[in-house]
Amino acid sequence: MPPPGLNQHFGFGEAVEYLTVEQLVTQRPVEAFVIAVLPGRCRGDVKRLHADLGQPFLNCSRDKFRAIVGPDICWRPASDEQLRQGGQNILVTEPTRNDERQTFTAGFVETRLRHLVASGEVRARVVAPAPWFPSSSPRFGSYADFARIPHHEERIGFSIDHPKYLLLPKIGMKTTPAMMYAAALPVLRRLQKERDFDLIDAHYFYPDGVAAAWLGRKLNKPVVITSRGTDVNLIPQFRLPRQMILKAAESAAHLIAVSQVLKDEMAGFGIPADRITVLRNGVDLKLFNPGGRGEARAAFGMSGKTLLSVGWLIERKGHDLIISALPSLPDYTLFIAGSGPEKANLEALAKRLGVESRVRVLGNLPQVQLQKAFAAADALILASSREGWPNVLLESMACGSPVVASNVWGNPEVVAKPAAGVLMKSRTAEGVAEGVTRLFANLPARTATRAYAEDFSWDSTTQGQITLFKKILART
Repeated sequence: MPPPGLNQHFGFGEAVEYLTVEQLVTQRPVEAFVIAVLPGRCRGDVKRLHADLGQPFLNCSRDKFRAIVGPDICWRPASDEQLRQGGQNILVTEPTRNDERQTFTAGFVETRLRHLVASGEVRARVVAPAPWFPSSSPRFGSYADFARIPHHEERIGFSIDHPKYLLLPKIGMKTTPAMMYAAALPVLRRLQKERDFDLIDAHYFYPDGVAAAWLGRKLNKPVVITSRGTDVNLIPQFRLPRQMILKAAESAAHLIAVSQVLKDEMAGFGIPADRITVLRNGVDLKLFNPGGRGEARAAFGMSGKTLLSVGWLIERKGHDLIISALPSLPDYTLFIAGSGPEKANLEALAKRLGVESRVRVLGNLPQVQLQKAFAAADALILASSREGWPNVLLESMACGSPVVASNVWGNPEVVAKPAAGVLMKSRTAEGVAEGVTRLFANLPARTATRAYAEDFSWDSTTQGQITLFKKILART
């Protein structure tokens, strides 16, 4: 049997069956199903046989199939349309970071792509450029993490290339798009020779979207760029990046914003609003669910009123504001899931305020563990200064935990009803304390919070992408 949660991991839904290869080749015609190979269990050149996630496994004998795939797979029947043409070929460009998103990468981008490919109408390869660094020695701290990122990996059904580019100290903000472009171009040309792609789907306007726009012009491919937050509400404050963002937007086939407020901001730059489509992030309602609350609380050592804060430990996320609110919230304990450069400062702040016994830093948690943390907590607190469309809010709600969120950028679009939670009146320690007190004075039922999140599945976003890509490819 596959590991627990694999059905949710691949995003296929209940239509997937799990069989050993021996069961499958005796029960099903090999040429008529879509296959996803379990991570780490694939032997041989599966790519050559077009057996990537969401691809019909064609022109392969049973013996060849048995020898290549290995013992465990998950599968679902392929549609006639899949067997006939296999859908659109897209190339996804996505940044690789040296924080909790070590390789391909931001969970919501990965999840959006999984749902898109699971539709059966799109095939995808991923290019996630990563900074080059010469040593993986721990003495170099977080920079050493870049050296550990492989040039290529096969993960959760995707083929992912990590071309390495030079990240120059102090001037990197200005030069990174050009460095990304130079590193990615030979990789994209190789991919074209192996199996050409129709469209480049780029995530984050700067620097990735700018580099993708240049690549699209060079290779004569349409480019779609998705804005996600700081790439629109922070980076354009700098003159040169703003100019490059505007030029990339002008040359792109179309633009996507994950929230209405980001679309409005982009339109404020002078980008025509009719060239921007809002496709918000969804939430994986199967992975993030209210189950196992009691067991999770025991595992994390939670008792009494428990708050959770999730995110990279940087100033912008506002974990310090939540800690600073705890003296006014004597009955509450705070758990923080994340890592980052502010960890020591946050721990020192908790000690200085005398609340260190009520603050626990959990470090980075994989998504399966995050589900348990969301389900265990009584409420999530998000005190960020900038957010495009914060998936962490929906993930918490899907697990039944309401939220207290700063009233900034995309947060009000997510926290729109009492069942979801409340918005802070001010982004201060006092605002956090007031918001928590107000929420717990009229705490919504966990079932109501879950029901609210159920209106935010990925289905409409997936269909919106498919429709948009078809329109673009019809023009080109």
